[in-house]
Amino acid sequence: MEKLKAGIVGTGNISGIYFQNGKRFDAMEIVACADLDVERAKAKAAEHGVKGYSVGDMLADPDIQMIINLTIPQAHAPVCIQALEAGKHVYVEKPLSATREEAAKVMETAKRTGLRVGCAPDTFLGGGIQTCIKLIEDGWIGTPIGATAFMVGGGPEGWHPAPEFFYQKGGGPMFDMGPYYLTALVALFGPIARVTGSARISYPERTITSQPNFGKKMTVETPTHVAGVLDFASGPVGTILTSFDVKGGSVLPRIEVYGSEGTLLVPDPNTFGGPIRLWRAGAKEWADIPLTHGKAENARGVGAAEMAKSILTGRAHRASGYLGFHVLEAMFGFHDASEQGVHYRMKTTCERPAPLPIGLADHEV
Repeated sequence: MEKLKAGIVGTGNISGIYFQNGKRFDAMEIVACADLDVERAKAKAAEHGVKGYSVGDMLADPDIQMIINLTIPQAHAPVCIQALEAGKHVYVEKPLSATREEAAKVMETAKRTGLRVGCAPDTFLGGGIQTCIKLIEDGWIGTPIGATAFMVGGGPEGWHPAPEFFYQKGGGPMFDMGPYYLTALVALFGPIARVTGSARISYPERTITSQPNFGKKMTVETPTHVAGVLDFASGPVGTILTSFDVKGGSVLPRIEVYGSEGTLLVPDPNTFGGPIRLWRAGAKEWADIPLTHGKAENARGVGAAEMAKSILTGRAHRASGYLGFHVLEAMFGFHDASEQGVHYRMKTTCERPAPLPIGLADHEV
C-alpha cells in the first residue's frame, strides 16, 4: 500500500512516541526529522534510522509530503505556515497556535495552498472515546443533557525538565490539557456555540523542583485555575475545570456525560483506552462497558496517520485544523469571558469528527 512520507520538526520529549507509532500504521512513513538544534536532530535520526535535517533542508526535500510539527506552542503557527508555503501538508501538536490570529493565518494559508492541516490531540480516536460515542449514538443514555470535565493537579514544574513554557502566554492548564477535554467533548456532542468562565493566576511566581533547573523561579503569565461553562450547538451544557493550583489530591471524575436515560463515565481523554462505566435509569449500580474499538493503548500519532490515509484516499480527516481552531477559540473564550464578565459567542465552528468504524485492524486508520 502507498504510504505518505512524513518528517518530524521538533525532537523533544514527545517525538519518541511519534517515531514508535510511525512504524505501526499502514498509511504513513516517518523518514526524517529536523530541529533548530541540528545535532540533536541528527542524534534522534540515528536512533530511529531516519534522515537528520535542519528545518530548512527538510522543507526543501521534495520527497517529504507531510510535516509533523512537534515544536513548542509559540512556534506552532510559524512552522505550520513555513511547511504549507513549502508545499507540505502539516499535522501539529496541540494547541494549533499560541493566538487566534496566528491560527486563522494557518488555516487561510492551508486554504490558499490547497493543503491540509491536522491538529492534536488524537486521543478521541482511541477505543475509549470511540466506544463512548457509539454508546451515545446508539441511545444508551437517551438524549444528552450535559457533561462535566475536570483536570486538576499541581502543575508540571515538579516533573518536566523545562516547564517554563507552561506558564507563558499560550500555556497554562487550559491550553496544555484543555485540548484533550474539549476535543473529546466536541467529538461527543459537536461544536460549541458559546462559553463563559472565570480564571485566575493563583501564584504569580513558581519554583521549578525538577532537574536540571531545580530552584529556578518562573514568572506566571497565564491563568492557572480556569472554570468554564460551555453551551453546545446541539443542546448539552458542559462544565469544565482545569487547574495547576491543586496542592492536594482529587477524586473528581475526568468526564461524565448525563442523558435523559442514564449517565456515562468517560475515560481520561489524555489516554486512548478505558475504563467506561454506565448507569442507566432504573439500574442499581454502575455497569462496566467493554470497548467496541481498538487502539486503546498509547496510539499517539494515529491522528497524523489517519490524516495521511485521508490525503491518499481523498476523504475528510478527523483530527482536523478546523477542529483544532474551534477548540483553541473556546479556550481563549474562557479567558475573555473572565476578563470581560460576559458570555463569549464562538465565531468558528467545525464538523463533529466522523466516528471510526468498528473492526479496524491495529495498523489501519
